[in-house]
Amino acid sequence: MDERLVSSEADNHESMIEQSLRPQNLAQYIGQHKVKGNLRVFIDAAKMRQETLDHVLLYGPPGLGKTTLASIVANEMGVELRTTSGPAIERPGD
Repeated sequence: MDERLVSSEADNHESMIEQSLRPQNLAQYIGQHKVKGNLRVFIDAAKMRQETLDHVLLYGPPGLGKTTLASIVANEMGVELRTTSGPAIERPGD
């Protein structure tokens, strides 16, 4: 059996390093000033009301930072983020 030196699958160590390089809050996120401003208003308003943040829909082609922004919103609200992809959802509640 071939023993590969390089694998296309990320291990836990690589995932931790990748996650540590991502911005953790809106102040660290570069670009998208209008989006950041809107999210700041939404997050601050929810915190002032001591309520959860209403639903937020981020859309667009791959590579624009949707998952990073979702992680930032979760961090700012102090909650866990669960990610999925559209094709993985088969029925309501998935």
